[in-house]
Amino acid sequence: MVNVQGQSLRNSKEEQAAMPQISVSRQMDLRGIGKSLRLHKKDRFCAGSMTETTGRRIAYMRVSTAEQSTDRQAHGLQDLCDEFYPESISAVAAKRPVFEEVLAMLRPGDTLVVWDLDRAFRSTIDALLIMESLRERGIHLHIVSMYIDTSTDEGELFYTFLAGIAQYERRVISRRTREGIEAARRKGAQIGRPHLLDEETVRLAHKKIVRDGLPCRQVAALLAVNRMTLQRAFKRHGLTY
Repeated sequence: MVNVQGQSLRNSKEEQAAMPQISVSRQMDLRGIGKSLRLHKKDRFCAGSMTETTGRRIAYMRVSTAEQSTDRQAHGLQDLCDEFYPESISAVAAKRPVFEEVLAMLRPGDTLVVWDLDRAFRSTIDALLIMESLRERGIHLHIVSMYIDTSTDEGELFYTFLAGIAQYERRVISRRTREGIEAARRKGAQIGRPHLLDEETVRLAHKKIVRDGLPCRQVAALLAVNRMTLQRAFKRHGLTY
């Protein structure tokens, strides 16, 4: 009996020794900024921590500069995800190649996992637009530091709340834009594209039509503009013919 137990214990140790181990240096490789790092299923940090969903859990980690490290995000996500994609780029950059690659590769049932909201999204509106796109594709979003997972009822509540905030932000931006335009106009600022015809040219063209009897289309052609452009210029300066 002792021998059997001893043999069983030796077998257990041998099996543990044969299992693939993730070294500290391997974990630090997650700071490989700018290059997407994929850890396949056989190299998962902790397979037992995965959710029961059949899809993959894809981690996106971002820092603003190459001098910064994704270690904090990596340690927080290492037990939650199948694959890891770090990127070193500003959140306001027009193009984020790794993030765009991650979004494109997600399949229905997958979950996009980020450590914090600002690691993936530029603003509340940006977050909402991407979340809407993911929902339409059957993809979940998990924001770990905020305990938000859109595959849960609480996550759905957060999505509804975020949608309301985004709608409010759009209305505020629209109102402030209108107020700014009106204030600029009161100060005499030119809003939009500059006019093709200045006031002096418009009044001379008006005289050609009224005094000389030239057709508006002909005068517009002489000025190398469309007839409608000339007519709008007349209206702008209160001129009729």
